[in-house]
Amino acid sequence: MHRDVLTIILAGGRGSRLEPLTRDRAKPAVPFGGIYRIIDFSLSNCLNSDLRKILVLTQYKAISLNRHIDQGWKFLCRELDEYVEVIPPQQRITEHWYQGTADAIYQNVYTIEQAAPRDTMILAGDHIYKMNYADMIGFHRDNKADLTIACLPVTLDQASEFGVMQVDDANRVVGFQEKPQNAKPMPGHTDVALASMGIYVFRTDVMYELLFQDAAKKDLSRHDFGRDIIPAMLGGSRVFAYPFRDENRKQAAYWRDVGTLDAYYQASMDLIAVDPILNLYDRDWPIHTHQPAYPPPKFVHTDPDRRGAAFNSIVCQGAIVSGGQVFRSILSPGVRIHSYALVEDSILFDGVEVGRYARIRRAIIDKDVKVPPGFEIGWDHQADLARGFTISEEGLTVISKGEDLERFQP
Repeated sequence: MHRDVLTIILAGGRGSRLEPLTRDRAKPAVPFGGIYRIIDFSLSNCLNSDLRKILVLTQYKAISLNRHIDQGWKFLCRELDEYVEVIPPQQRITEHWYQGTADAIYQNVYTIEQAAPRDTMILAGDHIYKMNYADMIGFHRDNKADLTIACLPVTLDQASEFGVMQVDDANRVVGFQEKPQNAKPMPGHTDVALASMGIYVFRTDVMYELLFQDAAKKDLSRHDFGRDIIPAMLGGSRVFAYPFRDENRKQAAYWRDVGTLDAYYQASMDLIAVDPILNLYDRDWPIHTHQPAYPPPKFVHTDPDRRGAAFNSIVCQGAIVSGGQVFRSILSPGVRIHSYALVEDSILFDGVEVGRYARIRRAIIDKDVKVPPGFEIGWDHQADLARGFTISEEGLTVISKGEDLERFQP
């Protein structure tokens, strides 16, 4: 166990491209795969990597995230100096909210100093992947690095969404551009660039110096690691790139930024494949979460025209499929599907209730929505738009948390 490493998870993003799912919660708190929250993947990677000193920095709409961590991640032992601690903005140093990723760390320097870590690991709380951070820390120390950046190849079309780096034969970073419009391809490739995953290991004393220098620039800096800190380090510091090693144990490496509704939906639908791309069934790399005390799922009625059944779907605890039909969907805890209802290619969050004869297709329905009998969602986009529902670029219908659908009934 790396007791001399402090892990900081940045969990304060607005997640505006995921609205309405982020209307009442931060992006890392968005449900995923029925029982999980997005942040569970970063937290589980820490636990499985024996990193047990973790700070979660929150900012916007943090109540749901705070509650989830309090319910599901308070099992570590403070007496053994193990913890997952939520840190809201302190405004201890300035009166501003976090101005960028580097500023978020800078404003919490006092808390970091109390832990006195040799190295500081910085993660984003809004990506889906499985990774052994201990291997990255070992690489960082073997190379006597000041900063190590996890990286993976992406297509040139995708590269404008990432920090792009160039490395020498020893994996030392010699160039870095944040979200370039014309990214430089990797040597020997014409269509692939090397992208930063936003996963950093800093030598802590070096990080302090860089953060104080950046803070002194005030309005001349955006106080962001990718835009300001990393490019300024390349001249005189030892900066290395660590190739992503996937713990997913599949043929292709799995890392997803579920930053848009369509990306979130596709990553979710990956889970219901016969051989899912993301392996949630690996007991050697479990994903931990809060599991409420629901009863097992139940399927009711066997009449030919009134049969409770789900096909190629994930059905979580507490769900009841009572005489309705479910195809290629995710039913979260406490979902209820009434007789003669049809649900296809959809994600239903906790507590959604689908009335008799209702039909739902290619939709994401947030928590505690009651779909009235005979109601249709996802079958007529013009009707959905007229009701004020969100339609994604790829045609998903998204219903916000607690939406009152009864008001659309005649």
